[in-house]
Amino acid sequence: MKTPWILAAALCSAGAFAQGVPVRIGVIGPFTGGSADVGTTMLNGIRMAVDEINAVGGYLGRPLELDIKDDFSDPEKGLAAANELVAEKVVATIGVCDNGVGMKVVDIFQQAKVPLVIPCATGTPLTAKFPSAQSFTFRTAARDAIQASFIVDDILKRGWNRVAVFADSTDYGTAGLHDTTQALAQMGVKPVYVARVASGAKDVTAQLAEARAVNANVILSYAVGPEAATIANGRKTMGWKVPQVGAWPLSFPNYIDGAYGGAEGSLMAQTFIADPSNERRAAFLSTYARKFNMSRIRVPMAAAQAYDATYLLTYALLGIRNGDLSGPTVKNALENIHRVYYGVVATYEKPFSPEDKEAISQNMLVVGLVRNAMVTFAYPEDARRNLFIQRKK
Repeated sequence: MKTPWILAAALCSAGAFAQGVPVRIGVIGPFTGGSADVGTTMLNGIRMAVDEINAVGGYLGRPLELDIKDDFSDPEKGLAAANELVAEKVVATIGVCDNGVGMKVVDIFQQAKVPLVIPCATGTPLTAKFPSAQSFTFRTAARDAIQASFIVDDILKRGWNRVAVFADSTDYGTAGLHDTTQALAQMGVKPVYVARVASGAKDVTAQLAEARAVNANVILSYAVGPEAATIANGRKTMGWKVPQVGAWPLSFPNYIDGAYGGAEGSLMAQTFIADPSNERRAAFLSTYARKFNMSRIRVPMAAAQAYDATYLLTYALLGIRNGDLSGPTVKNALENIHRVYYGVVATYEKPFSPEDKEAISQNMLVVGLVRNAMVTFAYPEDARRNLFIQRKK
């Protein structure tokens, strides 16, 4: 994918092709274990952006260098990885896919005053843990509060008002359950059934039977991929043809592949669907396919959001002309990005501010649909709207 001309121009005007000491950027994510699909895809998006940026000079002649740490989806290992990155004096970190890991590491980066840009983890509390003006945590993913509201709006429009909520027992499920019940309450709806699914559960047919007994007409699942697949497999085993909807994990391979056909027809919130609907997205998809020798991106949203996060961080760094890459200076630069970045997920015009650390707004979301084991657009109008990349509202 071609580097945005405005970035290339800024780099060239600053003598960007001179050699310099690398700018170390941390990366933290699950590259081993059950969430590796998400973490590896995120890392690929970051690497793709860094290679493009370095090809035109990096930061004022200094190449970007990644310092990569595997958190294994384990909060304690994530904590250790965050401490290592701080000790290794990264100027900022891009990463975090698991909310449990995120709730640990944001404290470390906050205390060290090192910016953290989250491209995957969506737990609403992650960017609310500290007052916004003081917070060093930024995000280029759609937080669960807006995903929950978005999907609740859609299911009620479809007439599915007897909602059974299935949330897993992780931090992700707990926060998602809160956001979901709050979104339903704002529409005057109370769930007819609420279930907590144990992490690693292989059978939830008893809970599904209870939901069916109270005439639930939709399952809203807030669970990571494997547990969401357990719900789908249970529905299939029971022959209960109730729709399953939820947040973005319903687009993960460990849900779609793990549900053995039970995922067909599932609906979920998406910021990015792997469709070459415009020049930016077509270039991104073709470059990714060539670079990583794969025809299908395992988790397209993770790659696209991480790619955009890397460019936004670079745009912020380019606003620092005196070479001061201390944490507070980088934080201030992220809050005051002056150039518009024409990204893959969105067009970013002032994506962050001291009062707002979320780059994604609800208008950027579309409804994804699992069809033939792939995620596509649920609505033709979303596919048409996807021709035009959205801006934050």
